[in-house]
Amino acid sequence: MTARKPEPLKLDLEYLRQVLVELLEIPSPSGRTDHIQQYVGERLSALGISSTLTRRGALSASLPGPRATGADRAVVVHTDTIGGMVKRLKENGRLEINPIGTHSARFAEGAHVRIFTDDLDRVVTGQILPLKASGHRYNEAVDLQGVGWELVEVRVDEPVTDEAGLRALGIDAGDFVALLPNPSITPSGYVKSRHLDDKAGVAAVLTAFKAMVDAGITPAVTAHLLVTVTEEIGHGASHGLDPDVAEIVSVDAAVVAPGQQSRENAATLAMGDGVGPFDYHLTRNLAAIAKEHGVDLVRDVFDYYRSDAASAVEAGAHARVALLGFGVDATHGHERTHLDGLHQLTQLLCLYLQSPLVFPEWDAEPEGDLADFPSLAVQPAHEDGPREGPIGLD
Repeated sequence: MTARKPEPLKLDLEYLRQVLVELLEIPSPSGRTDHIQQYVGERLSALGISSTLTRRGALSASLPGPRATGADRAVVVHTDTIGGMVKRLKENGRLEINPIGTHSARFAEGAHVRIFTDDLDRVVTGQILPLKASGHRYNEAVDLQGVGWELVEVRVDEPVTDEAGLRALGIDAGDFVALLPNPSITPSGYVKSRHLDDKAGVAAVLTAFKAMVDAGITPAVTAHLLVTVTEEIGHGASHGLDPDVAEIVSVDAAVVAPGQQSRENAATLAMGDGVGPFDYHLTRNLAAIAKEHGVDLVRDVFDYYRSDAASAVEAGAHARVALLGFGVDATHGHERTHLDGLHQLTQLLCLYLQSPLVFPEWDAEPEGDLADFPSLAVQPAHEDGPREGPIGLD
């Protein structure tokens, strides 16, 4: 492989579509992710990329760069999704559930589900219904019922009417409940499915890595891939990152909603979220790469949002962090994105992997002298150094 100036790469868009649908069809609520990690590992292996798994289930792989030492970068995605867990076997033969991850029972109502018992050969299907589900029985009271997990139950697709019947099926408290995704891709390119967060991001990243391999391109620096499995419960990238990583780009769903700039047909660069601002230097560098190469990229700020990047920083990662996203309408609900946005995101990832770090010489070591920090080009201070009074003011 030979390094070269960053340029757009040919993307295997059929691969992206196929991988996306296959990922969506694998149930993976946080806490039950072994199957989908095996799938991702097999996809990487088919590209000639080896991977390892941590004790907690995070998968890591890498595309080696031209240097044996020095700073690296990491792209982080997550395969776990929102879901549910059986809390109680009810006397009426139905199931009370608690949510896994943060999502509203409003969007769970009507969802078809799989209930995973301890018997690996037995999966029970069902459906989440409000407690008052019959219009012919409750009339207007159906509309007056509130929204909440205590107001829904799982109707099991077996002839059971009591707790004993549920136990006979092998169901017990703590069993995982996966919401079926029901994916579809419309002729106009819209992708509709539950759990696009973050399986569409995983598909985009795998496609970007495939494009690098297919083109025979060595990344500018070693590019690590970390696939986490507990992002939806708040601590995804808290472990598994290589200590040489200087830049972390998390890839996740971007919020398409009133008051946001994200679009389904564009890539998104998040400038800040509910945890705080992302790195000043890395975000501006990503924006410059997109502008130079004509990638359709919008900037946005999210309010009620956190990602793998937050988990990494909170765990002590000594790196700059940023977030790239694909626009998703109705996040953690009836989600929808567009293939065009995924294409833009994938191409930007390819360009980023071919580009040098923001500060390659500086980042070769974990720390350095303040006077040597090369930020004057992007966040100017007084070139003569500290003086009396605030820097930059006369």
